[in-house]
Amino acid sequence: MTEQTHRRVTSADVARLAGVSRATVSYVMNDTPAQTISPSTRTRVLDAAARLGYSPSAAARTLRTGRSDVVLCLLPDWPIGPEVGSMLGNLSTALARHGLTLVVHPGNREDRPIGEIWKAITPAAVIAYTDFSPGEIVAMRSAGVALVVASLGRGAQPDRRELAVPQQLIGRQQAGHLIAAGHTRLGYAYPDDDRVRIFAEPRLAGVRAECRDRQVGGPATETVALDPEQAASAVRRWHAAGITAVCAYNDEVALAVLAGVRLEGRSVPADLAVIGVDDIPPARLAAPALTTVTTDQVAVAAYLSATVVAAINGRPGPAVPTDDLVHLVRRESA
Repeated sequence: MTEQTHRRVTSADVARLAGVSRATVSYVMNDTPAQTISPSTRTRVLDAAARLGYSPSAAARTLRTGRSDVVLCLLPDWPIGPEVGSMLGNLSTALARHGLTLVVHPGNREDRPIGEIWKAITPAAVIAYTDFSPGEIVAMRSAGVALVVASLGRGAQPDRRELAVPQQLIGRQQAGHLIAAGHTRLGYAYPDDDRVRIFAEPRLAGVRAECRDRQVGGPATETVALDPEQAASAVRRWHAAGITAVCAYNDEVALAVLAGVRLEGRSVPADLAVIGVDDIPPARLAAPALTTVTTDQVAVAAYLSATVVAAINGRPGPAVPTDDLVHLVRRESA
């Protein structure tokens, strides 16, 4: 192999091909303000960069601006389903509009210490869904890293930016739909996966709050595994307690409830109405098709990205976009 095969393309190579100075290449590639560069020169530089496959060094850009353009998202040990995937995809797109790059690290603290991760990447900001120790917070802030904690309904804690995505709205929407349909005794199908408690607890709290506000009994909570036999046992207990409708943690749990109802020889929604969350593709294919609640992930991503940009620039974050954030998808199951 030749030396050229291994050598990184530099701004000098682009300048040579475009017939301009390295400074001009830098101004064009970094879109430097207050520089008078003709459209034809800009086009020559961009064409040369494209032909050579050149892109500015991220390390050099960090040294020049004093700030990385990376936003590090530390995910807990969550199952990465369609909804989390949609959230991350939309967040990546929204941050890119601000010139920021999303890097996601799934896992837990046992895999690798938090400090090792952010020090290796030197991000402009960290989005996390778990708490940090006071020492970790001090270390990040001393390094100029903005910290954004997505609490998903937990109470605010001092000395941090709070990103409270209103999961309770989901539970309220579920219960509100069932109550409006005439149900006065509700159940809740809680997941058997401890990894998703951060979502499940505020959703259940929303169902409870709606039942309390509407003076409706329940919810009678059962932990429902993704297993037809175990789900059938929960259905039997709900039936014995006079429960006529169930809010499920998500669509997968709701599908398990549907399977349990079938095993019990009962029908949905005549014997038990069921409503899920997320509107995953199988929800539309269920028998009967699953009524569900979905979140506007584009709006959530815009909110998250605006909060990150505000944190980086030391400004107050935006208000939570609660209006029209959660939507009901009506089908046959409830």
